[in-house]
Amino acid sequence: MTHGRRRFRALLFLGVGLAASALALAALRLHVVQGLELNSVDLRFDMRGTQAPPQNVVLVQVDDKTLSDLRMRWPYRRTVHARLIDRLRADGAKVIAFDVLFDAPTKDDDALVQAVARAHNVVLAATQTNGHGLVDLFGGAYPDKFGARAGSPLFPADPGAVIRRVRYAVNGVEAFSIAAAERFSGHEISPSRLGGQTTWIDYAGPEGTIPAVSYSDTLRGKVRPGFFRNKIVVIGMTELALQDVHATSTTPTMPGPEIQANAIATALEGFPLRSVSWWWNAFLILGLGALPALVGMRVRPLPTLAAAMAGGAVFAVGAQALFNHGHIVAVVYPLGALALSAIGSLGAHYLIEAMERQRTRDIFSRFVPEQVVNQVLTKTDSHLRLGGVRVTGTCMFTDLRDSTKFAESLPPEQVVDVVNRYLGELTEAILGHGGTLISYLGDGFMAIFGAPIEQDDHADRALAAAREILEERLPRFNEWFRERGYGEGFRMGIGINSGEFLAGNVGSERRLEYTAMGDTINAASRLEGLTKGSGHSAFIAESTCDALVQPANDLVFAGEQEVRGRAGKIKVWSLPAGAPAFAPAPAAEPVPGALGPAVPAPA
Repeated sequence: MTHGRRRFRALLFLGVGLAASALALAALRLHVVQGLELNSVDLRFDMRGTQAPPQNVVLVQVDDKTLSDLRMRWPYRRTVHARLIDRLRADGAKVIAFDVLFDAPTKDDDALVQAVARAHNVVLAATQTNGHGLVDLFGGAYPDKFGARAGSPLFPADPGAVIRRVRYAVNGVEAFSIAAAERFSGHEISPSRLGGQTTWIDYAGPEGTIPAVSYSDTLRGKVRPGFFRNKIVVIGMTELALQDVHATSTTPTMPGPEIQANAIATALEGFPLRSVSWWWNAFLILGLGALPALVGMRVRPLPTLAAAMAGGAVFAVGAQALFNHGHIVAVVYPLGALALSAIGSLGAHYLIEAMERQRTRDIFSRFVPEQVVNQVLTKTDSHLRLGGVRVTGTCMFTDLRDSTKFAESLPPEQVVDVVNRYLGELTEAILGHGGTLISYLGDGFMAIFGAPIEQDDHADRALAAAREILEERLPRFNEWFRERGYGEGFRMGIGINSGEFLAGNVGSERRLEYTAMGDTINAASRLEGLTKGSGHSAFIAESTCDALVQPANDLVFAGEQEVRGRAGKIKVWSLPAGAPAFAPAPAAEPVPGALGPAVPAPA
């Protein structure tokens, strides 16, 4: 491959990688597939599996058992909640977090307020606020007046109403979970601890992971003594009929109180699950977007695809490992960049291959018939090269006699015009009979039959081409030559030999040529040279006569010729004499049998 093509290939693949990365970065900035990204976080929770539940957070749940035991309609009278608070205080609960709204006043408020004041560790859920952090309960009471704290139980919902994050504050009121964690630890939690206004809830698992007991069992003293000691007790509704059930990262049906318990545990652990910065995600996008492009510059499509798949697998495993250690990286956008880059790289491969194949087609069409170019291309390797193979075929060499003197007598432009006319006539004869034009040798050429496409009748094709050259093409060229006033015309020599030879592409990446080599080729060249002064225009080796499918009974035996590089002599035949191509040339020294009668070629 030339430097220019290598440069084009590199720029094409780099462009693919950059384009894929740019699209993914734009999608990341615009949150184009944010839903899929969030779903990938849920999948990472599933892959991580259920974790050990927190030891300092428990649930007291209004479940089906409670509804059956107490036989009271929800919401319960506040005197009942007051009795529950007293039970929990007596058992040593450190924080009592009521995930139940007490906004509207009732006649039983005094009993509940007094129980809250006695416990002095209650956190109440509240949604009514003045927007500046002040809330009112029971229709007008402020929680700090009876030793309680209030927090907003509301969570921000992602697309699909899935609860994955906790907000630090809503309308100036701290989140219920953060208020409970602060009450438990005795320390204020600043927004900076969350890394922003919201942060991920580190769910321990699906619903039922947080230790829980029934509201009715707790109220009736049926829970093991000391169970609530030094713990945060979250009280709320878990029965489906009470409609406080939501989708989360770990389950589609988690009760609201258990979501609060997970959020409280997350706050107590210091919010261990954090998203990495946008720049880290951008770096991952650029890296994965560049991977297929960089690999594709050097290898074929399948290894490129394999590298992309391996890179994606390694990234997915790494993203899960990071998640398990508390770091959430974007997954969909980097994998999207990887997929786009891989698809683009495959497209680039096929584009380059199509261009190379067209270039190769153009090259081959210069020296093989157009109708067999496709067959030739099917035999090329992955680099569009014809590998070296040993074939049996026929080789032909030609040469124009006395062309040197002619070339010295005319301007270069006219000489080139004449030579091109001559070679054009001969090329048509070679290609017309299915031959492969290997190379032009000044005013002659080398051609083979039987490669790169196998031909059982390679010898017949070569002989037919030689006849057409000597009987039609050369006379027509000489007639044109005389009409232009250049002279009488030319004679030529042809050498034909058949046998095994090696054929294939040779050269460097910068320049390749399809050629043939071997003793058969050398002998054909020598035979062409021996026609000089022989009185014959063509010498056809016995090996070619033996390879004919259709015997040529009109060939003239031209004797045995000594060929340089061969141990013995070669029997050769020639074509019968026809009408001269121009005025008779000076007599040449005949070779044995040169002017004798026609002798049939050996069958």
